[in-house]
Amino acid sequence: MHAPIVETTAGVILAGGAPFSAALLARAQGYADEIIAADGGADRLLRLGVTPRAVIGDLDSISAAARARLSDRLFPISEQVTTDFDKALRSVMAPYVLALGFQGARLDHGLAVLNTLVRYADRRVLVLGPRDVTFHAPGRLKLTLPIGTRLSLFPMAAVTGRSTGLRWPIDGLEFAPDGMIGTSNEVSEAVVRLEFDGPGMLVILPVRQLPAVLMSLCPP
Repeated sequence: MHAPIVETTAGVILAGGAPFSAALLARAQGYADEIIAADGGADRLLRLGVTPRAVIGDLDSISAAARARLSDRLFPISEQVTTDFDKALRSVMAPYVLALGFQGARLDHGLAVLNTLVRYADRRVLVLGPRDVTFHAPGRLKLTLPIGTRLSLFPMAAVTGRSTGLRWPIDGLEFAPDGMIGTSNEVSEAVVRLEFDGPGMLVILPVRQLPAVLMSLCPP
């Protein structure tokens, strides 16, 4: 285990190379001050007028102009076994990471991101997209959400669990990526409680519920 490249007691924004808007970046900046980039995410940040503290990855996507401008902030990791998302996560030590620019550009890249969320199940990593926030569920989760909120559960492994506060309870269901999934459930009570018997479950909520998710996963 190498020493982290970025270590902080506050939240971190991690920007990837897929498209993300100034509005989504501003939303994330409301909850984290440190901003780093995974490879080509540096170009997107610079176009939005933001200079990342560090750029981590194999650096095969960053432009020559960004490379020159950020030459003192580049941290190349040349191996090709893992993704730039993985390289950045393992190089950052922070209470939580808000990841944007990792959805929407390519399906295979998006699936790799979900795979990484499960492999880093002990970390608090929230992937932000234009409409959704996605994160790996801890063993127990309590969320305060408006009634009627869409709440989707997507298993990346075989897992079972229990719930209160959902329109369709999950008790007794055996989830699996090639079997039962839990998309488009709905909040029926102000407080939702979820328990899972093992790792592998992803939770997907509207991105406007980011404050509620952070309050649950990373209480002050």
